[in-house]
Amino acid sequence: MKKQTEKPSGSYCSKIWDAGDLYAAMRAHGDKVALRYIEGGKVEEMTYTRFCNNILDMAAGLDALGLSGKRIALIGENSPKWLTAYIAVLALDSVIIPMDKEIAIDQIEQFIASVDAEAVIYGESFNGKFDAAIDSHPTLKHFIPMLPERGDHEKVTAFEKVLRMGGGSVRAGWNLPRITDRAKMAQMLFTSGTTGSSKCVMLSQQNIYSTVNAAMRYINMTPDDVSLSVLPVHHTYELMCLQAELLLGMTVCINDKLRHVVKNMNRFQPTIMTLVPLFLDTMEKKVWAEAEKKGKDKTLRAAMKTSDALRKTGVDVRRKLFSDVHRAFGGNLRTIICGGAKLNPALIHTFESFGITVYEGCGITECSPLTTLNPFFAPKPGSIGRPVSSCNLRLDTAGYGKNDKGYREGEIQVKGSNVMLGYYQNPEANAAVFTEDGWFRTGDVGYMDEQGYYYITGRCKSVIVLDNGKNVFPEEIEEYLGALDTIAECVVVGRKTDEHTPTALVAVIYPNYDKFEKDCSDENVKATILASIRAINRNLPSFKQVSLIELRPTEFEKTTSKKIKRHLVK
Repeated sequence: MKKQTEKPSGSYCSKIWDAGDLYAAMRAHGDKVALRYIEGGKVEEMTYTRFCNNILDMAAGLDALGLSGKRIALIGENSPKWLTAYIAVLALDSVIIPMDKEIAIDQIEQFIASVDAEAVIYGESFNGKFDAAIDSHPTLKHFIPMLPERGDHEKVTAFEKVLRMGGGSVRAGWNLPRITDRAKMAQMLFTSGTTGSSKCVMLSQQNIYSTVNAAMRYINMTPDDVSLSVLPVHHTYELMCLQAELLLGMTVCINDKLRHVVKNMNRFQPTIMTLVPLFLDTMEKKVWAEAEKKGKDKTLRAAMKTSDALRKTGVDVRRKLFSDVHRAFGGNLRTIICGGAKLNPALIHTFESFGITVYEGCGITECSPLTTLNPFFAPKPGSIGRPVSSCNLRLDTAGYGKNDKGYREGEIQVKGSNVMLGYYQNPEANAAVFTEDGWFRTGDVGYMDEQGYYYITGRCKSVIVLDNGKNVFPEEIEEYLGALDTIAECVVVGRKTDEHTPTALVAVIYPNYDKFEKDCSDENVKATILASIRAINRNLPSFKQVSLIELRPTEFEKTTSKKIKRHLVK
């Protein structure tokens, strides 16, 4: 496929190749506000100069603790300290391990041990959770709480103390090391799953910053833009966008709690946001709910038609005509970058009618994460966009036919500077996910149109992508359910009851009828199993909980190797 012509925005700046380059670019923004955040119930600000000073001090402090070149886990809520630690570890040429704060603490400790991490930096919500690990963890030597919790152990060093230690080193002449090998492992990220089924993705500085560079070319951002960071910051998707914004010199505002998103949109008045489809769906529902409440829903629909017609003649009155809609989202929102799950094209059209442009893209952690994006200069709603500058895409059409639009479908495969180094100590998984000629298998099935835009039509992997962008591996949930003696076989699938409800996890179950009385009704069988599953749910993160169950009277159809034919279960 011929590579498309790229048209960078007027705000595009020089490419960066590692965290040291990012640090230098941010340092050049001087006293401009880098971060706005809520602390002690008040809005606080941090300039780029202060932010960079903290990054430098943190890197020097970690070096003083002997952590240069070591593996360091990072976990906690979105915050300036989280971002400081992340960039500092990479700029120190150490290895960062961002962790999902929703994972159970015992799994976190097992993950950390499995990659030989020597330190963990953690937010306030984890205070006390590492108490047992301080004395017994097999690899951790340093525990660094962002807010002090205890100071009576030699392994515990408060975040602020690390900064002070580093500040002393900096005043004595310490500076960031030069990163000479950008292709070596710099970041480790765990995919969803148990310690047995989860895989650890290895990314290099080259991987990370090739996608930051690509995002800069495809997203219409300017230094005057203000963003609101809502998604969990450990996600590669959010991290990529945040670093692109900081590189450009934007002001990044940090949302404190999910329930405060709308409140913080009005507080910080962002011009651009990075979201998953579930947020857009919620925002649209809020608009129509308010309109119906005021009896203005028909008027709003009529105004959308009028506005769309006027725009065809070159007249744009959207921000005036839909001022109430814009005020609900802070008043200045003009751009939304959406990814992480399938986006309903109707949402793109609705927001465009209101005067808010939505750009859809696609990616996966293994690709750092960006693979395609609708460029601001040539978007095509309904597609996932075109390959970004860091990679090439191809379709493996073997075993696939043409769709009803006449396009040949196949598995989408990726090759480029954004593709991971591989899964850590997992040769079997690496062999399965890479082709013989080195292309990464995304597991997505789709097609490409005449202009080089890609479309996803399904998945050849079993992973379930929820509306909030979370990936759920059904095998993990099935492992928990399989421990129940009342279940003989089960398959977990993702289902929507209708187009307006989020995807739910449904367990399709063939019961172990030997565990029930012969005259036990299906209703009682279902109630018994459901009660047991609810008990399991209480120990799982909300996004991994089974919502519904469905009983089947016979075993699942299997292959000759006695594996359930999962693709037949819908």
